[in-house]
Amino acid sequence: MKKIRIALLLALTCCLLAAPAALAQAEELSLSMSRDWGYGGFNNDIQGTFSMHVSGPADLARVEFYIDDVMIGEDAESPFALQFVTDSYDPGLHRMSAIGYSSGGSEYRSNVISATFLSAEEASKATGGILIPVLVVVGLAILLSAVGPLLMGRKGLENLPPGAERKYGFRGGAICPKCQRPFAMHIFSLNLGFSKLERCPYCGKWSVVRAQSMEKLRAAEQAELERAGTGQAVGESDEEKLRKDLDDSKYQGM
Repeated sequence: MKKIRIALLLALTCCLLAAPAALAQAEELSLSMSRDWGYGGFNNDIQGTFSMHVSGPADLARVEFYIDDVMIGEDAESPFALQFVTDSYDPGLHRMSAIGYSSGGSEYRSNVISATFLSAEEASKATGGILIPVLVVVGLAILLSAVGPLLMGRKGLENLPPGAERKYGFRGGAICPKCQRPFAMHIFSLNLGFSKLERCPYCGKWSVVRAQSMEKLRAAEQAELERAGTGQAVGESDEEKLRKDLDDSKYQGM
């Protein structure tokens, strides 16, 4: 009886020692998946070309890749990965997994990734269902950015004294290339990459402008005062002033 108890105790001890080791092996191999080309939608619905990636212990020497417990290939070089095409398998639910082997012969099992392989027709319908709402939102945004400045352009011109300090807001400010006056950029101005189509609130002319630094905007405000001191009308460009001076000189010579 005593011998039986000792044998049972030894067996239980071996089981307790082996269980953590087996659990550690099962958790030391991590499997992930990435999309190389194709559709990867909600609920793990996929179609196209994908890759399985495995990371594990430092002594990992070889990895076997499985789909539905059938080995589809192996990789003996780090980083361990294997590419597959969903169209090579029947549409439906499939399970991806991997088994790794260390240089010392230890075996490691990965987590399991489940995904539903769609046919090309199913993926095309699913893509259309997502793409149409996105295109509608983008189209509305473009329409708003184009119509917004036109609507704002109907407002009367602002009458601000030269050199008055402006508040440019979170969109920043620009300097009109026609009248050289700084102004706050509109929220719904048409975006042209790094530039925007804006209507100057002082001279009323449309121009493609860029946001300027606060230093340049304050300098433009100061330049308004300097032009006012030289008799140049506010909103009048240097070219217009020169043309006006030339016209005046003609009359003075008569």
